[in-house]
Amino acid sequence: MTVIELTRMRLGREQDVFALRRLGRAAAELSGLEAQDQIRVATALSEIGREVAAGGAEVVFTLDGGELRITIEHTATTDPAGWEALALASRLVDSVTADTERGHITITKRLTALPAAPSARHIRERLAQLAPTTAVDELREQNKELAETLDEVRQLNAELQETNLGVMALYNQLSSELEETNRGVVALYAELDEKSSRLRQAAETRNRFWATVSHELRTPLNSIIGLVRLLVGPGGDPLTEEQTHQVGLIGGSAETLLSLVSELLDMAKADSGRLQPRLATVDLGGLVHQLHLTMQATSDVALRTEVAGEVTGIYTDEVMLTRVLRNLLSNALKFTRRGEVRLSARLDEPAGQVVITVADTGIGIPPEYLGRVFEEFVQVPVPAQAASKGTGIGLTYAAKLTEMLDGSLELDSTFGEGTTATVRLPYYGGPPRIERVLIADDDEDFRATARRMLYGFAAQVDEAADGVEALAAMRDGRPDVIVLDMLMPRLDGNALLQRMAEDEELRKVAVVVVTVSPGKAAAGHPVLSKLDLSREQLLRSVLEATGADRA
Repeated sequence: MTVIELTRMRLGREQDVFALRRLGRAAAELSGLEAQDQIRVATALSEIGREVAAGGAEVVFTLDGGELRITIEHTATTDPAGWEALALASRLVDSVTADTERGHITITKRLTALPAAPSARHIRERLAQLAPTTAVDELREQNKELAETLDEVRQLNAELQETNLGVMALYNQLSSELEETNRGVVALYAELDEKSSRLRQAAETRNRFWATVSHELRTPLNSIIGLVRLLVGPGGDPLTEEQTHQVGLIGGSAETLLSLVSELLDMAKADSGRLQPRLATVDLGGLVHQLHLTMQATSDVALRTEVAGEVTGIYTDEVMLTRVLRNLLSNALKFTRRGEVRLSARLDEPAGQVVITVADTGIGIPPEYLGRVFEEFVQVPVPAQAASKGTGIGLTYAAKLTEMLDGSLELDSTFGEGTTATVRLPYYGGPPRIERVLIADDDEDFRATARRMLYGFAAQVDEAADGVEALAAMRDGRPDVIVLDMLMPRLDGNALLQRMAEDEELRKVAVVVVTVSPGKAAAGHPVLSKLDLSREQLLRSVLEATGADRA
């Protein structure tokens, strides 16, 4: 777009600044700028004009590409960049640039509407007609501008006051609604607390009931079993074949009831936290062999077992594991008429787990019941030709015991084809090498993985979700080693290491660093990658950090 010169004037004395201000406002008005923008352009010109008037200056007004551009050619010897007037002017218009070498200062203000060529000619004519102004005239004009600005400010204040009244009314309304909501929330919390208390009481009552019933039933059941053994054993009066059969049925039923009562009692203990695993080295191969002998004798279905050599000895609770496997085998044999039941155990080295599967070729579980089989007293409907129905607590009991062994129990089934139960237990083949380990990481999944890897290797494994929790846990009881993630909320790994170094006791704690970006660790601590961490790497690093491998 063509540059159109509107007018120019010469500054040679301070009185010319008044004329420059008037000319600037007129040029801005004729170019289509609003009143406030006109005052801004005039004020910017007067501020810079005072700086250059004494040395003389040429001021040129032009229209260039939709902008009102005012160029001031001056002879000032000081650098305009340090002028306070230049800083003030830059806040009033779109841009103010200073060319020190050429002695030019350029003021630019964008136009809301670009004047056409005839309009630009009209602007030049109008600007040429402006009569020279005096200081008094300019002061009168500025007073007029000030009065207009004050009127606008009053109007804005009135609008602001009205807006504030609306905001206050809205605030009061919201405060009232929030207070009412808070009362409702408090009432809801009170109701939830009451219901939680009732649920706890109901759970305690149920547990007491099961414990009482279990104890009361054990005595008569043991008596029945004892009498049956006396009747069918040597030294008793001879029985007919039918009598022996009937007495055998009575004994079998009594033993089934006694097993059920024992499971109910254990479930009550587990719910109340009184059933705790007793860890020791267990001969898994011998345990499975004993189960094979006792359970194959009660079924016509083939029972096959296979235990991998590397998991023959594991560190767990033998009684709990026996009950879990007996329940799973009992279910498999009970609901399998043809085919076989197979128990296999192997080591999943990357996960650091023993995987035990019990697979059968039985009737299977309908899909709609597969997600409910671990609920208490849920019985899956079985065909009429099935051997017997379940009690509804066997899988629940097995799942609780597996969870207490820090493992998991999963079930996969195809209706009409068979069921596979998978037990996963943390693997360790010997007594604990470390007394206590603390895992400090905000990643819950990694903490669970590391905990499984350390199962049995450490007598006690604690967790902390951030540095603050880790510091508190260490002060409650000093661990032998901390598995530390350097990137944690509240207190990161570096800050935690600094706190540990300042504490006489905590500086004795060995440190193993885990991170997604392995590198050199502070103070020479070993660093492991979380992305491809193996159980062997973690255990070796813990032993090296604590010096236990040299013990």
